[in-house]
Amino acid sequence: MEDRPWVYTNPAVRVFETALGRIGVAATARGVVRVMLPKTVAGHRAPGGMATRARPCACAGPPAQAAAHAARAEREIRAYCAGRRRRFTVPIDLSGMPPFRRKVLTEARRIPYGRTVTYAELARRAGSPRAARAVGQAMAHNPVALVVPCHRVVAAGGGLGGFGGGLALKRRLLALEGVERSARR
Repeated sequence: MEDRPWVYTNPAVRVFETALGRIGVAATARGVVRVMLPKTVAGHRAPGGMATRARPCACAGPPAQAAAHAARAEREIRAYCAGRRRRFTVPIDLSGMPPFRRKVLTEARRIPYGRTVTYAELARRAGSPRAARAVGQAMAHNPVALVVPCHRVVAAGGGLGGFGGGLALKRRLLALEGVERSARR
């Protein structure tokens, strides 16, 4: 197999129920590489569903470490979905991701619980103030949603923007965090 760091095999995978529905995580020895959101939330079917959104994943180190990261991610996500956690501390593995996307996801991870920023503001924070659309694409391809809270990134005009899990789930996540949006587009 050619060397493609973004392709992983032999993942540590966990699938579990939460207040938001069934969620899946995959991890390597470096950290979480994938969070698969619920297939349906309030009647919305996410594109591709959980089964087709999972990429094969590989452990670059001891399988026990990958399993530990997956278990920790499950605990943190369950607590978040139950309203008992505001911040994720589980390591994430963004290796092999293009540098701009990695920078945007790193900045997005810093958005505090209960707060939102616009795509333009996140572009500025990532050092590319004219790249709001590219930031939107980076958010659309976020493999570790929730842990990197792309649901906290919204449109400048007061709308929600997009979300891989669907706007119904984005509204629900923002409501869980106590965020009131004047425009519910």
